Amino acid sequence: MRRGHHARMETPIVVGAFALLLITISLLQPLARRLGLAPSVLLAMVGTLIGIAATYLLYTPQTDAFNEIANVFVNLPLDSEKILYIFLPILLFQTSLTLDFRRIMEDIGPILVMAVIAVLAATAFIGFALYPLAGFSLVTCLLLGAIVATTDPVAVVAIFRDIGAPARLGRIVEGESLLNDAAAIVIFVILLGILTGQAEPDALQAAVAFGRSFIGGLIVGVAVARLFVLLLPLLRDLPLAQVTLSLALPYAIYVVSDQFADVSAVVAVVAAGIVFNLYGPSRISPQHWTFLNNVWEQIAFWASSLIFVLASILIPRLVAGFSLLDVLLLAVVIVAALASRALVIFGLLPALSLFDPKREVSTKFKTVILWGGMRGAITLTLALSVAEHPGLPDDVSSFVTKLATGFVLFTLLVYGTSLKTLIRILGLDRLNARDQALRSQYLALALSDVRQGVTEAAQDYQIDPSVSAPIIENYGERAETALEAASKSKDLADKDRVILGLIALADKERQLVLNHFNEKTLSNRTVSMHLALAGRIGDQTRQAGRAGYNRAAREPLQFSWRFRIAQILQRRFKLDRPLATLLSDRLEFLLVCRIVSRELVAFNRSRIRPLVGPRVGDILHETLAARRGEILKAIEAIRLQYPDYADSQEELFLRRTGLRLEEASFADAHSSSLIGAELYNDLLRETSRVRHETMTRSELDLRMKTEELLSQHALFSELSEERRKDIARMMRPRFAIPGDRLIRKGDKGDKAFFIASGAVEVQTETNVLRLGRGDIFGEIALVTGQPRSADVIALGYCQLLMLSAADFRALMDRAPDLKEHVDQLSQKRIYMNAAPPQDMPPPGGNDGEKETSAAKTTEANQS
Repeated sequence: MRRGHHARMETPIVVGAFALLLITISLLQPLARRLGLAPSVLLAMVGTLIGIAATYLLYTPQTDAFNEIANVFVNLPLDSEKILYIFLPILLFQTSLTLDFRRIMEDIGPILVMAVIAVLAATAFIGFALYPLAGFSLVTCLLLGAIVATTDPVAVVAIFRDIGAPARLGRIVEGESLLNDAAAIVIFVILLGILTGQAEPDALQAAVAFGRSFIGGLIVGVAVARLFVLLLPLLRDLPLAQVTLSLALPYAIYVVSDQFADVSAVVAVVAAGIVFNLYGPSRISPQHWTFLNNVWEQIAFWASSLIFVLASILIPRLVAGFSLLDVLLLAVVIVAALASRALVIFGLLPALSLFDPKREVSTKFKTVILWGGMRGAITLTLALSVAEHPGLPDDVSSFVTKLATGFVLFTLLVYGTSLKTLIRILGLDRLNARDQALRSQYLALALSDVRQGVTEAAQDYQIDPSVSAPIIENYGERAETALEAASKSKDLADKDRVILGLIALADKERQLVLNHFNEKTLSNRTVSMHLALAGRIGDQTRQAGRAGYNRAAREPLQFSWRFRIAQILQRRFKLDRPLATLLSDRLEFLLVCRIVSRELVAFNRSRIRPLVGPRVGDILHETLAARRGEILKAIEAIRLQYPDYADSQEELFLRRTGLRLEEASFADAHSSSLIGAELYNDLLRETSRVRHETMTRSELDLRMKTEELLSQHALFSELSEERRKDIARMMRPRFAIPGDRLIRKGDKGDKAFFIASGAVEVQTETNVLRLGRGDIFGEIALVTGQPRSADVIALGYCQLLMLSAADFRALMDRAPDLKEHVDQLSQKRIYMNAAPPQDMPPPGGNDGEKETSAAKTTEANQS
């Protein structure tokens, strides 16, 4: 099993062998489809056959003519380290690049359980099961357990996509494989160090090493990836250079992590891929991001196929000398691996549903995940590294490599060939009644579009009606049949039809967002937020119907913990930028929501309503109208506070729209040969320069100057500038966002508030009152010394002036006219507090605007 003498290989022979592998990989794809197998399973089979055939040709005298080409496959010019360094970073990075990380986070509980706990359980189960029987040390048995703990999602996900399995099932399996490779390799390195005497067999030390390697990998991956993301704008119009930079990223991180930082290179590459996936789209154009992903898909296809074939070619060499005892030990490994995986899936995953019942993994899903634990190229490569390690005895290397390789073959040949059948038995490849109706609904909609398109094409190309009529009628009949099937679905009540309509609207919302992104009317900054929102709306609608749709749609309108932290930074440390950035992001997000919601209303009216009927269509319209109303209300709250900034954001959208129309006009003229390539490129360079300006958002200024706020307040607006400056020295500005609790009932009164702009709500035991610009609240508690009698909550974005109790009394002493005015308001409010709500006099009178504003607030000033 040791690395043998490698005969000198001529470069043309090696290149020719590489070309033969690529030809084999390409021709196996249609064969796998015809046979109904996952391509990776077939690649493993063919790779094994290549290894057997090459060994026969090399060591049989009658076939000496093939010795050179056979030697390439028997003694591969790549060892385990080269295979890992060349292929693993690409595979990990591309998988991270294609995953919807925000959707992955929704199932992060099951994924982490399967990725970390399942790896630890598999390592322990297999190690302790083999230890009494194998005749090797416990560390050796645990090392084998760590090697076979890695799962390979390629075959499983290919089967899922082929039969149309639920998307969530694929996300869980892909997320598991992405992280469990990292966990298994870290454990493998630790155990190998103990086995070769490079590390002490101390459990606590091993746990610390595991945590340091994992966390350190995260830090290195995130830091380096952010640096690379910052470089992307420098390559704005150079898509080939952008792809090249992205290709360098996983290799650079892998080398730095493995050779210099001494942390998990696998974790670092995964973290880098996630960061690049999250922030990359906001740094380059949509077309270039699509191009980058397409190139990476091709690179990953080559890498995954080659590593599978190369690792499989080694199988005959790795299983040499397999005995009956090895067969029995392999059976122990299979049973232990299946038992540990079953314990985690059916024992621990249900516990997660106690914390989030809506994310429960169904029994059918668990069964497929259990049977889908196939092993692949990573396991074979780790086994090869054990075979090549000079510090391990021959019997240890032979024991580990034979059982690891045999286990891989078993999972591919048994799990890989039977998984599709299992999924069909469980019915996961069939649509339920709701999805069947949704399919019929979509089909009717699509066929109606096709019928209209064919009709217009026949008219444009002047095709005789006798030729076009049968085709048009055929599409019309098929559309009617699909619509009838949707309307006559069994056990499909109006409630279910509403859910179908809402799911269709969620899918349309995603399409609209992508359209705006591709047309460059939507900035890169917010596109991921909108796509994640559309995904959550669709998921929660499927789970909880209309209530789920409303809940998911309202979620981004609420203020998150980030706003609270930013507000604390602004209020206590005078750091405006975090809060200003969040408010700017919120306004841009809301403006796009307003545009998309209007388009959804039109889509429902023109397309969905004719399919689901007027009753269901009206319910959908009410749902959309309510959502649109909440969006407009949230926008208005910001617009009232920052009208100029809101106008500037809408101006940016119109400028982007104009540029899109310009580019479309130029492209049309170029395709029609009205302008040449040189002129066309010159026009595009000009629009690109202008577009860059429109993608640069102006900053929102939150700075509150006390004197300016005083001049806006009705009580102080008529005072002289000298007087306002004097009062301003006593005031402290405060910015509040909707929902802020400014005063809590029962607290001691220590300050009064003057509203310069915005609105607040005063909640007493008997009344709910609203105060606006020019009002005061909280001053009576300063005069009387009584506790606050109400809660006061900000309704919108408010700019307030605060005055401490001592400064308030000093101001009243120094300004008799203000004191007289405040006393009048206080007496009036005390009288209004004493009267029942229905006997309260209407606000206003002849006291002017100041008292009109003040009279609305009866109990407010006792708060």
